[in-house]
Amino acid sequence: MAISPRTDEEIQEDVLNELRWEPRVRANEIGVITRDGVVTLLGWVDSYVQKVAAEAAARRVRGVRDVINEIEVRLAGSAQRTDDSLAKSVKDTLAWHVPVPIDDLDVRVSNGWVTLKGEVEYNFQKREAEHVVQRIPGVKGITNLITVKPNPVPGDLKLKIEEALVRNAETDAKHIKVEVKGSKVILRGKVHSNMEKLVAEESAWSAPGVTEVENQIEVDPALEPITG
Repeated sequence: MAISPRTDEEIQEDVLNELRWEPRVRANEIGVITRDGVVTLLGWVDSYVQKVAAEAAARRVRGVRDVINEIEVRLAGSAQRTDDSLAKSVKDTLAWHVPVPIDDLDVRVSNGWVTLKGEVEYNFQKREAEHVVQRIPGVKGITNLITVKPNPVPGDLKLKIEEALVRNAETDAKHIKVEVKGSKVILRGKVHSNMEKLVAEESAWSAPGVTEVENQIEVDPALEPITG
């Protein structure tokens, strides 16, 4: 039995409720516009981590196809930092964070916006570097240009990713097609939610030897589940 699609009004109301439920954000400072299941977040917050938390909250809502985050980070006067001071703080924080090889990273800061460059062995290190930096006071935004070094790609990479998708309770693997071109993985198909799309991408990134994931999965909240 097909699932009836949710209206934009229903999605908008649930996103607002989820923002109110999220303790890291002040929902009254954030506006929500929904069109064809795509949610746009507007307004301002006083830290980058709040901006990230607001987007994550919106992506959790059933029926959301994608999120456009246009929230502005406005730092209080006491939270303002010089670019040099912030760059030093970013480097020191990453140096203390063992999973991220700071020697291979280049950190640049312009008006509070942090750009990360360099190479790492694994994609989780790229993600971890961004997660660490977003919690540093004074950060207004992050551009993550870190690349993953090419590593030997196992011959059964496609099978390994497909098995990982089947194991994950949050993905309906039968709707997802996996294509491998060298160290690049292409995901196609349809899923029920934006969160399911992101989980599928994370599963692909976790496979050994993967340096790029192209996520072409479409979000279709009315997708009929496959049974049996």
